[in-house]
Amino acid sequence: MRVLRGDYDKWEALNGPTWITIGFFDGVHVGHQSILAALRERAGAGTVGVVTFREHPAVLLRPEAAPLMLTSLEQRLELLESYDADVVAVLEFEQVREMEPAGFVSTIVDGVLNGVHVAVGMGFRFGHNAGGNEQVLAKLGEEFDFSVEVVDIMGGDNPVSSTVVREALARGDVESAAAKLGRLFQLRGAVVAGDRRGRRIGFPTANLELDPRRAVPQHGVYSALTRVADGTWHPSVVNIGVRPTFGGMTRVVEVHLLDESLDLYGQELHLEFVTRIRPERRFDGIDELVEQIGRDIQVARQDLAVHASNS
Repeated sequence: MRVLRGDYDKWEALNGPTWITIGFFDGVHVGHQSILAALRERAGAGTVGVVTFREHPAVLLRPEAAPLMLTSLEQRLELLESYDADVVAVLEFEQVREMEPAGFVSTIVDGVLNGVHVAVGMGFRFGHNAGGNEQVLAKLGEEFDFSVEVVDIMGGDNPVSSTVVREALARGDVESAAAKLGRLFQLRGAVVAGDRRGRRIGFPTANLELDPRRAVPQHGVYSALTRVADGTWHPSVVNIGVRPTFGGMTRVVEVHLLDESLDLYGQELHLEFVTRIRPERRFDGIDELVEQIGRDIQVARQDLAVHASNS
């Protein structure tokens, strides 16, 4: 997959025609996937292109209300490639925020990508002050000789959107989030030094450092699959919370591998959440906590076995 980044004025225009979609695509959920599938069906062996932004526009326009991200840019690019995108144009929002819809289409859709067909979701807006919509895009399509398709990505009675996925994660409902993503929700983070308290009570954990702008499931204990640096996956229990039994105040994400004892310090781990086992709670002492961790591990093994059998 080809990725165009940086100053769009320096991008070399594509030679052949491109079937295009435009959006931020956080999470690349099943609605986004339906647009990509529609494009691939129309394009056949032709080029499917995606226009997106490095940062969510709200980061510049309404930073206090900017949503927590489901995916980093690199994850988005990986996912877009896996769902059959051939070229992705990554724009800096600051560079195009003042562009009127016609200028955006002339410069990016027609000029750089040589678009012959554009598919967008219902409610699509673009251009300066979100002045363009599906009707404006269709009129511009007539002017610049490309067709326009509006795809219902919301799912009718079972709505799908990045916001709905974030809401599911905020409830700890990782199974609902997975259904709308079409895959398990994934977090990535580097292993950093912790207080080694888990090791002292017999359950060593790796503490993850996360981008503070990432969406994280609600505090609690989860069954998960963990990918380590060598590419292998391991059944795991993940604790997210402040560790109230120890008087903690800062959120931590702790990963315990069920069947391995590995030195993970400094590695980037990929966590895929399967089920929520229980909410976070405070225990009266270490013995009670250790007993509960043992029960959590039993539940995690059962949940992961069911997941494996259904995969």
